[in-house]
Amino acid sequence: MESIVLHSIGNAERGLQNLRVKIDPDAIKLLVNVANGDARVALNGLETAAHATEPGNDGNRRIDLETVADALQQRAILYDKAGEQHYDTISAFIKSVRGSAPDAALYWLGRMLEAGEDPMFIARRLVILASEDIGLAEPMALPMAVAAQQAVHFIGLPEGRIPLAEATVYLATAPKSNSAYAALNRAMEDVRKSRNEPVPLHLRNATTGLMERMGYGKSYKYAHDYEGHFVLQDYLPPSLKERRYYQPSEEGHEKGLADRMRRLWKRENPLS
Repeated sequence: MESIVLHSIGNAERGLQNLRVKIDPDAIKLLVNVANGDARVALNGLETAAHATEPGNDGNRRIDLETVADALQQRAILYDKAGEQHYDTISAFIKSVRGSAPDAALYWLGRMLEAGEDPMFIARRLVILASEDIGLAEPMALPMAVAAQQAVHFIGLPEGRIPLAEATVYLATAPKSNSAYAALNRAMEDVRKSRNEPVPLHLRNATTGLMERMGYGKSYKYAHDYEGHFVLQDYLPPSLKERRYYQPSEEGHEKGLADRMRRLWKRENPLS
């Protein structure tokens, strides 16, 4: 790529020799780096910088690093928002947040923003991450992600990148748990595969006299009438009585939830 740039500077027929361009080594380095393998990017940046530079007393146009940076305006990244680079980059971003790697997450965030990715697409992924990968280990993750989404929608870019960065760091550094997501998947599996049993009578509302005579709501125990606002009773259909979908982790806030579930339901292990 550097050879292509230098060849263009010295080529009179199809290059910039007639402009008598002299370019600083660090400016060439920036052109090569930003081009990312695309000669068109490097040559277009070089030509723009050359025409933006006034000749000196010796007739030469000396292009420095700042001139090249201004000519390029922003990094030209090979990034197709409908193609493989789009999906690969967001995948790297998601996995970095999930893996508690804030520096990597910020790098991939920067790549997407610089490439012109839709900031609302990134914000939506943060909301999903907050629920799927952090969940109840840090209950403030979801409000943080939603607040970032609303802020980006409200103020737009370029300032919108700041709440995106804040939410990214918060989520990446938060304790992780996918327990709620996994619990829903297990419950939905039973919904799809088990019999569509009626709601137990004691959980139904007796909205008419006939329903009351049929036993709707009979024997239901109102939790607030009991010590600790909790009472043992069955809430699932009889065939699923022993199912345990929610398996709390021992991370962050959720550890306290696991201890509470053990105590209330008198289970030594909330996973069983």
